[in-house]
Amino acid sequence: MTTNHQYDTAIRSCKEIFLQKTKDYGTSWRVYRTISVADQIYIKAKRIRTVQENGVQKIDDDIISEFRGILNYGIIGLIQLDIHDDELEELPVETVEKMYDEKIAVAKKLMSDKNHDYGEAWREMSQESFVDLVMAKILRIKQILLNKGQTIISEGIDANFYDIINYAVFGLILIDEKIHS
Repeated sequence: MTTNHQYDTAIRSCKEIFLQKTKDYGTSWRVYRTISVADQIYIKAKRIRTVQENGVQKIDDDIISEFRGILNYGIIGLIQLDIHDDELEELPVETVEKMYDEKIAVAKKLMSDKNHDYGEAWREMSQESFVDLVMAKILRIKQILLNKGQTIISEGIDANFYDIINYAVFGLILIDEKIHS
């Protein structure tokens, strides 16, 4: 199975959950500010890390569902960065799906370009590293927010969300390949 096919398979499961939750809850996530989205991703990454370190989990949500949540919150973060109308609360499911697909297309292109240059080095990485990288990206987002969105030389908040999405996909692919549990 090719990386592109595996990527699409991982995304399909995440998107299905995202759209089902949108039908259940609407776009209640529209109230989230960037810091809140970052904190939601941090909580999920921290939980994976805690389970990895302790080797025990006490609630039913597995690591796969946490990676899916990280990915979907990354999408929410990117959508929120694009929508500047704080008054607009509810979005139609069709609009949300279109926005989701647009963000994933950019993320997948980024993944493909980086895979070309790095030779799919992520396949040799550990699940622990993906979690640590997600957490580092969240800390970067928080610092950029403290800097009022400004960076001197570094990428912006959106680039960090795209990387988070791709790290989550890599984690899901390797779990599916039974390389990580």
